Amino acid sequence: MEPLIVRPEIALDQFLPIFVESTLVLVFGVGYAAIITLSKMGYFSKKWMPVGYLFWALQTYFLYDFAVLIQSNHFTMKVLMVTMVAYLFVPHLYFHLISSADRRYEGEDESLQEHKH
Repeated sequence: MEPLIVRPEIALDQFLPIFVESTLVLVFGVGYAAIITLSKMGYFSKKWMPVGYLFWALQTYFLYDFAVLIQSNHFTMKVLMVTMVAYLFVPHLYFHLISSADRRYEGEDESLQEHKH
């Protein structure tokens, strides 16, 4: 006997809101990562960082609302929210790792150039 999988029904009039909200999750997520990373790299002023955090908050809100619209269970919603908190730190971690690697190998790169000449 095959197991019965019960999926929630999504009304046809909910398709567009679900599509729009899932798209906004992606847009605000990319915007957050780009603004924070570019601010830390010096391409944007540090004054832009609050805008990046606003994008993260909007992404988190739309992800929560999206999960409600598709009738996610409580466990899935908790996992999504924990993931969003982790995503808050991803651009900072990425920038830190790149900066640490640059500092670590800064002298070695110059010594390699000297050996080539």
